[in-house]
Amino acid sequence: MIAQFIDGPLWYFSSIVFVLGVVYRIFSIMKSGLKRDLAIPRQNGSFGAIRTVFGRFIPRRDIAQRGKLQVVAGYMFHLGLFVLLFFAKPHVDFFAERITGVGWTPVPYWAFIVSAEFAFAGLLLLLLYRVMHPVTRLLSSTGDYISTGLVFLVMLSGCLALAESVQALRLIHLLLVEILLIYFPFSNLMHAFTFVFSRGFTGAVMARKGVNA
Repeated sequence: MIAQFIDGPLWYFSSIVFVLGVVYRIFSIMKSGLKRDLAIPRQNGSFGAIRTVFGRFIPRRDIAQRGKLQVVAGYMFHLGLFVLLFFAKPHVDFFAERITGVGWTPVPYWAFIVSAEFAFAGLLLLLLYRVMHPVTRLLSSTGDYISTGLVFLVMLSGCLALAESVQALRLIHLLLVEILLIYFPFSNLMHAFTFVFSRGFTGAVMARKGVNA
């Protein structure tokens, strides 16, 4: 009965909360509006927004030199997690069965293992830096640690769930994913979507002022 609840109603409920929550948060940002800029623009704001959105994927040299650990660990975690989420065979099969209706070519098993190691190492390095550095420790909130803990548990349970003969491990992984989906729209994990708006806004405003952001 519990297995059916996790596999059925709770999955649909968490998915609906995730989608509606993300849409609401994005709509709230877009609805907030901007004050009219009466100054004569020095550059095209749209170009500045696009340039900043994509240009920030490559850190500036001075930032990369001062924060090598954060940059390297950040790329390790995010790229590793991206591969795990969208190209691990169990996830490709899950997407095809429950979400998209079509599948795509997954990465080989060795690439899955390498991606998992990168994601785990990056997440743990970022957590250690957050805890040990006095500034980031001061700026961190309880929500930051909850998000980190949930993501870590989801990844760990996902690796354990590779033992497909043990049904309980797959259900634990799915349950943790559903908890994460419900928590996601109300947490700082929303930066997975809102980074586009924050970068775009900064780039557009700075471009109109003639500043390359």
